[in-house]
Amino acid sequence: MIAEIIAAGSEMLTPFRQDTNSLYLTGELNTLGVSVAFKTIVGDNIAHLTGAAKVAIARADIVIFSGGLGPTEDDLTREAAAAALGITLRRDPEILTALYKRFAARRMIMPPNNAHQADVLEGATILENRNGSAPGQYLDTIIDGHRKIVILLPGPPKELKGLFEEACKPLLAANLPPRHLAKRLLRMALIPESQVDARTAPIYKEYSDIETTILAGSAEIQLHFLAAKPTLEEAEARVNELTARIEDEMDDAIFSSQGESLEEVVLLMLGMRHLTLATAESCTGGLLAQRLTAIAGSSRYFLGGAVVYSDNLKTIFADVPAETISTKGPVSAETAIALAEGIRSRTAASLGISITGIAGPGPGAPGPDADKPIGLVYIALADGQQTNVTELNLTGDRERIRWWASQHALELIRRHLLSAA
Repeated sequence: MIAEIIAAGSEMLTPFRQDTNSLYLTGELNTLGVSVAFKTIVGDNIAHLTGAAKVAIARADIVIFSGGLGPTEDDLTREAAAAALGITLRRDPEILTALYKRFAARRMIMPPNNAHQADVLEGATILENRNGSAPGQYLDTIIDGHRKIVILLPGPPKELKGLFEEACKPLLAANLPPRHLAKRLLRMALIPESQVDARTAPIYKEYSDIETTILAGSAEIQLHFLAAKPTLEEAEARVNELTARIEDEMDDAIFSSQGESLEEVVLLMLGMRHLTLATAESCTGGLLAQRLTAIAGSSRYFLGGAVVYSDNLKTIFADVPAETISTKGPVSAETAIALAEGIRSRTAASLGISITGIAGPGPGAPGPDADKPIGLVYIALADGQQTNVTELNLTGDRERIRWWASQHALELIRRHLLSAA
């Protein structure tokens, strides 16, 4: 079965609000073996909301509305759902009485608008809202010979989550055919999306019962696999079969098969080998260290580092010869090598890694770097036996160049640790 989520509210079509409810609902539906095929955000317009509801009811087995159940004139979900279904709304006396009591308990007079919250889809089950005044609604019906489940939930996350957990999820679990989802995520760094797809598509296309999604961004490619089967064992076996074949094809290009980030994998590999790491960063300004220290327990393997932005600090903190900087430039292979070796020696780390480059938007500093292009980055890795340096010519804005440089550094460490195993 597939589901569609409709988030009602003009505020979510602005830059200031996000639809977080759909993320929560997607996760909960997945645990029931239901895939979310569509998500729609609709403003507070009855024609637009009714149109979206008609489309959703026609193409999805389960349609969940979030929001638009309040008392104001722009809360239109009940009316739109009724119009899309071709049914009437009835005013429930028990809900109406509860609303009057709620206001009376606060010594307030209930405005007439609040009575709309007692309007219920004909045939729907009322879902008690313990955290607010708007009850949810659950309708299990047949339309043109097809079973449809329509659920109305309030917009505030605390109310929506409480209602779904206490009322909707048990109803769905009791009435849906048993289906279980198995998911896997493979992650690769610094490989073009087209190259990954060219190598993996001939494999995953053989598995028409597995939903495959390729995502590219932040110097990383992600392969997501999703299978739905009557039992969890069947679903996992099917996904495992596919991922095993993909792993054979992509080999060590895959840095994670369980969803771990690249920095998590690097720290895990350092720990397995009883090694430590120190960093010396210029253009990335400590971004590499920040990514590493964001992982709990990183202090066991990451000793620390230095942000050596000025030429003087490159010498003071990492023993880079002043002559190297003045003749070759702060952004050079020679300076990168000296930074990596110097920080490793200063901290007594097993490995020292350095990043120096021009992130822009302006040119390099006067002197040897003046004519060097924006995006030129050098990364060096020293292990006490040898030092390897990589030259990169990155594109994009300052943020992109800095992120890609840190990603290249992490991948350089991972590859080094693989080769040293």
